[in-house]
Amino acid sequence: MPRFDPAKLKKVSVSLPFGIGSAEWEADPTERRAAWSLYVELVTRIAVQPLEVDQGLLREALTSLYNLFPVTRQVLKEAGPDVGASHNSVGGIAIAVLNNGLRPFLAKWHPLLQTWEAQRPPHLSPKEHERNWSEEPKLREQLESLRKDLEKYANALAEIVGVEH
Repeated sequence: MPRFDPAKLKKVSVSLPFGIGSAEWEADPTERRAAWSLYVELVTRIAVQPLEVDQGLLREALTSLYNLFPVTRQVLKEAGPDVGASHNSVGGIAIAVLNNGLRPFLAKWHPLLQTWEAQRPPHLSPKEHERNWSEEPKLREQLESLRKDLEKYANALAEIVGVEH
């Protein structure tokens, strides 16, 4: 039985998060390589894994999300203009995910958490202090919603690459 060859994948159709919609086009090898790099970065981060109530720090999750910006910029710069910037391109999708999904989320939550962190008494661990924050459950809930959107993005990248997510 012949093995599926992702290098022969031509037309892709993906459903995207953050109100981006869907896209369909022929992905070339440069786009697939960039999509693979973005996929690996995304699926190996704490931000796309469920964060249970008693697990992890919110700060770590926000930092992981924030770090997707320089990584995505680097991948797109290295791939060059062939990855595109239009809606129907890996570059355009990646930019839209940053600007429509991550940027608004981080712009809201980063300063709020930072303000709370600055009030931590020396005798409390960062984890205990986070747990005492009245906004902690709401941030965790919104992180889970964002995680689901990022999972949709990861699925789209997997589709572009031709791997099973």
